[in-house]
Amino acid sequence: MLNCVVLDNDNVVGDIFEDVITDQSNISFYGVYDNQNDFLNLIFKKLPDLIIINLDIIEDIPELIFSIKEYCTNQPNLVALSSDERKAFIGYKYGFVDFLLKPCNEISIRKCLLKNQKKDFHKSSSLICLKSYKDYKYLNFDEIMFLKADNNTTDFYLKGDRIVGAYKTMKVFEEKLPRSFLRVHKSFIINSDYVSRINYGKNICEIGHTKKIPFTKTYLENIDIINSNLLKNTSNSHF
Repeated sequence: MLNCVVLDNDNVVGDIFEDVITDQSNISFYGVYDNQNDFLNLIFKKLPDLIIINLDIIEDIPELIFSIKEYCTNQPNLVALSSDERKAFIGYKYGFVDFLLKPCNEISIRKCLLKNQKKDFHKSSSLICLKSYKDYKYLNFDEIMFLKADNNTTDFYLKGDRIVGAYKTMKVFEEKLPRSFLRVHKSFIINSDYVSRINYGKNICEIGHTKKIPFTKTYLENIDIINSNLLKNTSNSHF
């Protein structure tokens, strides 16, 4: 799952991104922000993988880039946006991976998203290691259905009703899991690939048709992201 956000004061750009991403089930769009503080707050909260920044509206580019790279543990890809092609050099100088020349069109945005999905794919791993003294346990992400916190330890619930314990807090693993894993409760992180039902009335989501996991208002935005992505994958939306 690729998550992206845009800093720009142009609604047209946001509309194009939304149109392009609508038919992409593996991309989540956090929206377009024209306020730099709101933009940074979203980035630090959600840690998106792809950040598009209009360099034309930034007064202090080095300070903004420093803040993102200093506090984002996930090392997001940065894409520069500008109506002046000469600013492409500025973008590359500060480590931007791509440049979009305004006015943008659907093709250029699609190319940008595809390029960054490819980069994201190659740097991802399929395993997580649970280490305890001299004991190393390797779990495939595809096997993990959800995580449950138990004081200062974490239980991994796997396919086949297997449970593997780890002597670390869930917060430690939250930062290392792929983007399909989202926190829905202070005690639960779920693999959205296994979600079979979301009941907003009872604040419950089902994992694999058998496990019922509660979610809270604090993490309701993550539930909405999961629901939105699932709807994109259905052939006829919902009835």
